[in-house]
Amino acid sequence: MRHFPIFLKVQNKRILVAGGGETAIAKLRLLLKTEAEIVVFAEHPEAQVLEWADEGLITLLKRDIRADDFYNVAMVYGAEDDDERDQMTATMGRMAGVLSNIVDNLQDSQFITPAIVDRDPVTVAIGTEGTAPVVARKIKSDIEKSLPSELGILARIGEAFRPNAMQLPAGSARRNFWSRFFFERGANALKQGGEEAVKDTLEALLDESLNEQRDEGQVFFVGAGPGDPDLLTRKALKVLHEADVVIHDRLVSSQILELARREADIIQTGKKGFGPSWKQNDINTLMVEHASQGAMVVRLKSGDPAVFGRLDEEMDALDDAGVRFEIIPGITTASAAAAQLNVSLTKRKRNSALRIMTAHDIKGFAEHDWHDLARNGAVAAIYMGLKQAHFLSGRLLMHGAAPDIPVTIMENVSRSDQRISVSTLGSLAKDAEVAGDTGPVILMLGLEPREAAKQAVFNANEIANLGSFH
Repeated sequence: MRHFPIFLKVQNKRILVAGGGETAIAKLRLLLKTEAEIVVFAEHPEAQVLEWADEGLITLLKRDIRADDFYNVAMVYGAEDDDERDQMTATMGRMAGVLSNIVDNLQDSQFITPAIVDRDPVTVAIGTEGTAPVVARKIKSDIEKSLPSELGILARIGEAFRPNAMQLPAGSARRNFWSRFFFERGANALKQGGEEAVKDTLEALLDESLNEQRDEGQVFFVGAGPGDPDLLTRKALKVLHEADVVIHDRLVSSQILELARREADIIQTGKKGFGPSWKQNDINTLMVEHASQGAMVVRLKSGDPAVFGRLDEEMDALDDAGVRFEIIPGITTASAAAAQLNVSLTKRKRNSALRIMTAHDIKGFAEHDWHDLARNGAVAAIYMGLKQAHFLSGRLLMHGAAPDIPVTIMENVSRSDQRISVSTLGSLAKDAEVAGDTGPVILMLGLEPREAAKQAVFNANEIANLGSFH
């Protein structure tokens, strides 16, 4: 992010615009929405600028901008369509400590002006770092359609009522009050009785909320999927937006955590194989403590919470504490991995069964029906198997598996840094040694990429020569 988005206070400040042509007019249409004093410097301004000056909307000075014009100024725009003159304006601004913008010159500007959806005092700013204005316009159009025109009126009335709403406990009670006002009761009251009806509705809604029984806390076990936020279910996204507390494992991607409510308490309780980890009892206690205080808790687990996620242990702890919970399943990594390879997990005449297995359990190396796994056509998704690759391949080969059975090694499935390598059972132990371990790895036994997906995959033998895993 090269530009950090902020909302700059310009009330009782001046904004300077050097230029009076079409470029300046385009900016002035936006700046006139503010409460700043707008001062325009132009010797030969267009008719629209003269009209705004006659109406008292701007101050027009028919001369060049000077260094002594920069008192009590929030920002300055160089909008003369003359590189040299605009650079001089920006230089004077910087020397005076004033934020400076040269229109259509991203490199020499200290700030950029976003596309804006105006429902004053509700304002949505959309920026693309100057790289894709057409995208900003499309987003602006979509948001314009989704925000009702009366939202600004409701927001102004709500702002005056906010001290009264502080009587409600912070958290879900207060959020529910405002949600019901803005998206249910407030709009209807405004349409039926105007602003006075809205104020009466706020009073009635507050009285109802204060007398409602406080909600009990609840835990939602949510599957975050393999990492791509687009693979989240709609229900998972909804509870993430509403959660007071998000307790997540270390494999949940940062893009998904970004979807949580900004005010939520985000807690990582990572478990790492062969490394430092949170104790399960501590995680259980954490969930119970927050839920007992009335919080809506999301226990966010990579993939599907019911697949190697210690779900039963955590459900038992909540049952013992009398805490309600709900499970929201997610896309498990095996399904996402098959999709990335353009293959199916089951295929007629190839395999009538699919195994989802882990390479190690609480006792260490996990034992399986190796004889059945070793037969031709068997397909298995092996979670947490990279460090046990030597053990796995040894067991299978010992029970008669063919050395040329394909094994696809996949790291960070579905994410932007996904890595795929095609190996075989005979070379798996060697290939695993050069594989990375920066994210979750799954081994797809008996599967290799379909031809259409192979162009994105390097052969494991080629990668071994590079000393890295791609």
